Amino acid sequence: MSIAGLRRAMGESVRRSVSGLPREFWWLWTSTLVNRLGAFVATFMVLYLTIERGYSASYAGLVASLHGLGGVVSAVGAGVMTDRLGRRPTLLIAQLSTAASVALLGFMQHPAAIAAVAFLVGMTSNASRPAVQAMMADIVKPEDRVRAFSLNYWAINLGFAISSVAAGFIAEYSYLAGFLGEAAMTLACAVVIFLKLPESRPERAPVDGKSEPAAEVGMRTVLRDGRFMSVVGLSFVVALIFQQGFVGLPVAMGTDGFSSSDFGMIIAFNGVLIVALQIPVTRFIEHRDTRRLLILSSALAGYGFGLTAFAGSLAVYALAVLVWTIAEIINAPTQTSLVVRLSPVHGRGRYQGMYTMSWAVAGLVAPLMSGFLIDHYGADWLWGVCAVLGTVAAGGYWLLMRGLPKEEVDVGFDRDSGSGPDARTEPGTEREPGTEREPGTEREPGTGPVAEAAKSPAP
Repeated sequence: MSIAGLRRAMGESVRRSVSGLPREFWWLWTSTLVNRLGAFVATFMVLYLTIERGYSASYAGLVASLHGLGGVVSAVGAGVMTDRLGRRPTLLIAQLSTAASVALLGFMQHPAAIAAVAFLVGMTSNASRPAVQAMMADIVKPEDRVRAFSLNYWAINLGFAISSVAAGFIAEYSYLAGFLGEAAMTLACAVVIFLKLPESRPERAPVDGKSEPAAEVGMRTVLRDGRFMSVVGLSFVVALIFQQGFVGLPVAMGTDGFSSSDFGMIIAFNGVLIVALQIPVTRFIEHRDTRRLLILSSALAGYGFGLTAFAGSLAVYALAVLVWTIAEIINAPTQTSLVVRLSPVHGRGRYQGMYTMSWAVAGLVAPLMSGFLIDHYGADWLWGVCAVLGTVAAGGYWLLMRGLPKEEVDVGFDRDSGSGPDARTEPGTEREPGTEREPGTEREPGTGPVAEAAKSPAP
């Protein structure tokens, strides 16, 4: 194929990937991009505490874990707010409070004050995630959701790739400038949401001709949904691996004598790869076997980080990042779209909150795990544990879905989009995954595409 032909093919692929999505989605996409352009705290927290402030890896791990604990505390609460208060108010509250707490963190000097404000930053910054994911599911047609989640993830990493390089050099000049820069960008994100995004929460419709709206989906419903909670548990294991890119990797590179700008370049490579590969890879996996995609991505994540044990140069670090980035590209849209399909329409906030909590808990556990292993056994043990966890997660997805034939996997993955053989709704209308009930009714725990597998799997 000639260069001109290749350009035409790439242009057509991009056009097909971005066409047909509503205007509200693109404003939400823009707010995500603006927010990630200012990312600093999550990426450079460990380096700030160990290199700039001279604290131990264990203390840095403790502070990063408190940051994760804040996310755990807010995940479920933000999910409830998303369903009750609305998507837009939840987003505005989360973004404004994040901007204030990040700016405050830059001025903290006492170790206890740093830990306390880091907890607050984790709580506020994580509160927006259930609202973003629920709003995206609200405004995008079911058949376009995998593509929409991929494009949003692409925006996250486009901003991350740019901010990582810039923030690495900013950190060498002034960490305070990085904190204030993130606060300003988060505030800009809140302005975009306030000016351009309307509320998208679906109204509750009466059921079976009754005058009263459908009953609200509660957290008890979520917790009793066994197969969904199994997916949440496996998501936690995978997230525990990916978190090491931000807590274990910078410490290991610092121990090997690399600078903060070296780490910024390496972790930016992760974002660059996602920017370059997310769209074409998504078009390839969009209608593939969900089971195999989740198994493959889990194994690649574990072995990609395991490869870091052999890294002694930037080139080998980059090779390891390449492997686990491919896993991330596959896992993110597949896992997120699966969670949406398992979520009742009027319980999306709570279901997304529980799913978000799996990543928040991983953010709590991962720094403790990496700090303990590196301080007591060395970084190589950490990367070996990551390889084991990847194997465990891949086996877990296989066990969870092993009874489901490939044809039923494909049906379950596409049923909410109206593309499966038993789909009976008009394109763009909502129906509970795995049921024939009217929208707004409560789905029985343990039903849906993954639950059907038991009867015969992701940030």
